[in-house]
Amino acid sequence: MNHNWGVVLKRDAFNSRLRMVRWALGVLGVAALIIGISTIHASPASDQGQNDQSPPKKVSKEEKRRQKALREEMGGGAYKKWLTEEVPYIITDEERTTFKKLSTDDERESFIENFWERRNPNPGSPENEFKEEYYRRIAYANEHYASGFAGWKTDRGRIYIMYGPADEIDSHPSGGEYQRPMSEGGGETTTYPFEDWRYRYIDGIGNNVMLEFVDPTMTGEYRLTMDPGEKDAMLHVPGVGMTQAEMNGTARGASKQDRFYNNNNGQSGLGQGAGGDPNNMDEFSRLDLFSKIFQPPDVKFKDLKAVVTSKLSTNLLPFEARTDFIRVTDETVLTPITVQVSNSDLQFQNKDGVMHGVLDIFGEISSLGGHIVNTFEKSLVLDVPEHEFQLYQSHKSIYQEAIPLKPGRYKLSLVMKDDLNGHMGSEELGIIVPTFGEEKLTHSSLILADQIMPIPTSQVGSGPFVIGGTKVRPNVNNTFTRDQRLGIYMQVYNLTVDDKTHKPSVDVRYEVEKDGKALLDQPEDATNLKKASQQFTVIKTMGLKGLAPGKYTVQIKVTDNITKQTISPTATFELQ
Repeated sequence: MNHNWGVVLKRDAFNSRLRMVRWALGVLGVAALIIGISTIHASPASDQGQNDQSPPKKVSKEEKRRQKALREEMGGGAYKKWLTEEVPYIITDEERTTFKKLSTDDERESFIENFWERRNPNPGSPENEFKEEYYRRIAYANEHYASGFAGWKTDRGRIYIMYGPADEIDSHPSGGEYQRPMSEGGGETTTYPFEDWRYRYIDGIGNNVMLEFVDPTMTGEYRLTMDPGEKDAMLHVPGVGMTQAEMNGTARGASKQDRFYNNNNGQSGLGQGAGGDPNNMDEFSRLDLFSKIFQPPDVKFKDLKAVVTSKLSTNLLPFEARTDFIRVTDETVLTPITVQVSNSDLQFQNKDGVMHGVLDIFGEISSLGGHIVNTFEKSLVLDVPEHEFQLYQSHKSIYQEAIPLKPGRYKLSLVMKDDLNGHMGSEELGIIVPTFGEEKLTHSSLILADQIMPIPTSQVGSGPFVIGGTKVRPNVNNTFTRDQRLGIYMQVYNLTVDDKTHKPSVDVRYEVEKDGKALLDQPEDATNLKKASQQFTVIKTMGLKGLAPGKYTVQIKVTDNITKQTISPTATFELQ
């Protein structure tokens, strides 16, 4: 955008909104459930993988299957256990489906963090009482309810983990003689070991929830039952253990067998016309209870759930983001974070012939363990003359913050807010800051830019989009129009210096192809190559007017002629 539209950093004015934006991060930062956490453009994982000296060998299908199985065993196995052995009782169907669609460990780690944060009684706090209590319940269940299975796998363990300790427990660990209450028909019988648990209230189920667990095998394996007759050890013994109605001849049938004849569902029929409480003993009420009791409990914080749900379907303020990586030292990597918003998605007010808008940006970088590494916040004032506003709306507003980071894995949380209408959007990215090392030929991110230009000496190394002595404004989604120029920027590291000439010997070629057909194969200017040292910067711009719309691939081939090492990073762009 070459127009003189004003973009001003309003640092002081932003302080009054900082607390609001921080709150927004706490609320919206959990929305990465999403669905998949957004793909990182120009990921170092894809770039760095090009550093082999020779083309990769073709891998057989059998070898691919073996490697996939190994990856699942070494990496995916832990996440599969988390899904099937740690949270199977409390994860919702939507969450389970989303988790299974994730393809990288970074996405899964981010999902797990957000999973617990949604259930955190104090969002944003490093201490999550819900999570701590949940694992305490698992430990308790394993200690008290184990039989032939781990305690968490049993019915009592599952209910305890999901709903906590019952308000009342009537335990009969040895079974034996039992006087039935009238709700079960009255009369005496002998029972297997059983327990009755009573919860005064369970959210989503109701009041006075009664659950019965029976151990018919006498092995300590209690099973949740909806049949009050299942604990009756005399159930199939004629003439004994009859209900009061059966002894008086007032039941639906003349014998115990009629309990089953009158109930096609195989239950004993206790409580059906035998003095039972229709509210508690009706078979349909029990079926309804069973259909609900094993459903994952609702996420406790409805406001957070509403944010996540709305994020799945729409984002009130959509935006795009990308990260790139530039080596500074062996232990520090400059990480430019670039965000852009379509001006048409922002609201503006006309102030004396000037269209005025304000965009608040908040970012937080944290380790996977939750430690906050860096935060940044900016308030952009967007002013444009009224007569240029229609054209301005077809463009995008773009901002960049460059953060120095150590190599490692991080979570980047971003929140954008339109100050005039209150619309907000959020995004979470898992980022891997690469280790560049000193021994192997390697490179920075390959950046496709819509602006590349030298800057005055006074501006070197400072401000958005500045890398050293060059302004490099990334095209965030790598989409260009034919009236733009395609900029290519990349730094090459660890070129070998010849002992005699004290100079490296390097070849650089630019290749552009579409649908597998080469459209450009051009070497770097020899004059530029003479300027190379152990580090060399690739800078090139090219016009796009002569190209047809479609998808293109840019490849930069760099060969160290002394060590014969080659790197061939690629990036794709779309021409509209």
